[in-house]
Amino acid sequence: MRIEEEYKKTGYFWLPEKEENKIPGILSIDDGGKIELEIVGHFDEGMKPLTSDDNLSRIIGHVEKDGLVTLDDCFYTKKNFAFGGISKSKIIANKVLSGAAWDKDEEVAFNTFSFSVDSLDEWVGISGITVDNDWSKRTATIIYNPPEKISIELNNGMMLEICFAYTLPGLPNLTEAKITQRAYFRLESETLRDLSDFTTIAFKITNLMCFAMDEIVSLKNVSATSSEILRDGGDDKNYPAPISIYYQSIPFSEKIPKKIWHEMLFNFGAIKTNTQQVFNNWLNAYEFLSPALGLYFSTKAGAQKYLDGKFLALAQGIETYHRRTSSETLMDKESYETLVSEILKRCPDEHLDWLKGRLMHGNEINLGKRIKKIIEPFKDHLGTSKERSKLLRKIVDTRNYLTHYSESLHDESAKGRDLWVLCQKMEAIFNLHFLKVIGFTDEEIHGVVENCHPLKRKLKEI
Repeated sequence: MRIEEEYKKTGYFWLPEKEENKIPGILSIDDGGKIELEIVGHFDEGMKPLTSDDNLSRIIGHVEKDGLVTLDDCFYTKKNFAFGGISKSKIIANKVLSGAAWDKDEEVAFNTFSFSVDSLDEWVGISGITVDNDWSKRTATIIYNPPEKISIELNNGMMLEICFAYTLPGLPNLTEAKITQRAYFRLESETLRDLSDFTTIAFKITNLMCFAMDEIVSLKNVSATSSEILRDGGDDKNYPAPISIYYQSIPFSEKIPKKIWHEMLFNFGAIKTNTQQVFNNWLNAYEFLSPALGLYFSTKAGAQKYLDGKFLALAQGIETYHRRTSSETLMDKESYETLVSEILKRCPDEHLDWLKGRLMHGNEINLGKRIKKIIEPFKDHLGTSKERSKLLRKIVDTRNYLTHYSESLHDESAKGRDLWVLCQKMEAIFNLHFLKVIGFTDEEIHGVVENCHPLKRKLKEI
């Protein structure tokens, strides 16, 4: 999670149902979402054994400016006991809910969940701001019409909306008249849902944005509302109170990306006629492609610090992707079982267990055939038949060498820039298949290849 402004607030903190025992402290949230509470003393009544359970399920606080806060899933990282002096303890929390307090075992549930991601305005590409300049008269007219929100019905019963927040010029405006607009996502459920239901969908949508922009973008500006948590709007009516939410969401990059449309795989304009299908296809893909998606995004987020580690993750991801999308085997199940039965009959008893282990996966196709099948739908984008065969062989040899370190494959494996090129090619293969998964036609994929400069570079690298 991106924290754009420093969050460090003083206040008083206590355990649920023990409000009489308030302790002063400082609540800090770093960029990335790491939450730390430093308190004077500790929450224990008396001296507890050092081996006792120091996990704290929930802490309530009242901090400057924000008012009530709830810290969930907490534990001590430093616990000091004072013997006549002042001691401080430190606590890590999994998440902070700012704006209300929940009881000890009360479920945290909401009806709406709003969030944004880096470069979302550039991806959406919709503005309500119109500027008309008349240079001859040295005048300028600025008109703002808020864009209509975009509604997307999700298969899980939620409604996803792309909304637009804005601010208009205030008074006095003698030297400046400023209009701002910000796009954000809003998930809505008619019934109350556990917070984890919303954060799970937000994680998947954030990854879709990472894929679409070909960049790691981070979640930010998270808030939620509940029909059971209301506040007075000042007009004799009660409205759902916005609860700001902080947690260590992934993916996260310390660097804030600056993306423009031609550096993205696709923007909203490319899917505006089938937005609902694209989002639902992506969310549904996690049901069967989650391991492959995880491996792909781990390489984009820099989880592997070395190039060979990135290559192995991509190779494993491609193999996993094919396993999850194809049930192809060397021969049909019945024929293979018959063959295995005949082989085992002729095996000495002392080697039977060993042979069964060898034959357990003997009907699976090898990595080379899997990659060939993966490449086949997009072979026109991956060079000539000779170039594709060379690419396939180099991926297999490099993967086998880095997995087994067989000396016979040392000279055949890719190194240095050649290894980097292989990673670029495999990233591009993933990109093409993910486009197919979310519903892009072959013609639309060809258009992406022609218009997305980063993807074109990956495919043309030699």
